[in-house]
Order: sequence, then C-alpha cells, then structure tokens
Amino acid sequence: MRRYLYLVAGFVSLGLAVIGAMLPVMPTTVFVILAAYCFARSSPRLEQKLLDHPTFGPHIVRWRTSGAISRKGKVAASWAFAFSIVIGLIFAPWPWSLAPIAAAGVIGGWIWTRPEG
Repeated sequence: MRRYLYLVAGFVSLGLAVIGAMLPVMPTTVFVILAAYCFARSSPRLEQKLLDHPTFGPHIVRWRTSGAISRKGKVAASWAFAFSIVIGLIFAPWPWSLAPIAAAGVIGGWIWTRPEG
C-alpha cells in the first residue's frame, strides 16, 4: 500500500513540475526532486528515468550527494520570485500582495544558503 502512495505522490509531483515549467510563479526542479524521492521508494525504473534525464538528472544527483543547487538554478529562482512579487503587487489585494515578498525572503534566503555544485 505504501509503495502505491509513493507512486501516486511521484506522479503528482511530476505533474506539478510540468505546471511549474509553464508558470513562472511555481518551481519545477523541486517537484522533480520530490518525484525522484517518491519513485525511489516505489518504482526504481521511473527513478532511473529521472536520473537519466539530461536536464533534471544532474540536479537530482547534485541535490542527493551534497544538497547543492547550481548558481544558474539560484538565479532562475530569484528571477521567478521577482516576477511573482511584481504580479502580486499588481493584482493581489492588501495584505495578500505581501505574501510573495515573504515567500521570496524565506525560501529565497534558504536557496542562497545551499552550496553550489
């Protein structure tokens, strides 16, 4: 039963990653890494497909081995946060317009403290 829950969670995470690839306000790589974690516990074949992926595989391996995020990934996350902040300030009512700023401060700060690999 647990194996199937991990499998479902892996596919949900992968679906969220696809959405994140299209929407600048949502991360992609984080959900791919989460999918790899779930697939490692449910389907070694699907996990290996993610590890072999030319775009996401190196990020997953880097995260697993040293908790590292590439400089390019950090910069991309920062630009996505900046875009989200602008969209929030334009379209969200007060005080919800401050939510992207808080998220960028907390999550962005954490991202920039990770080692680079």
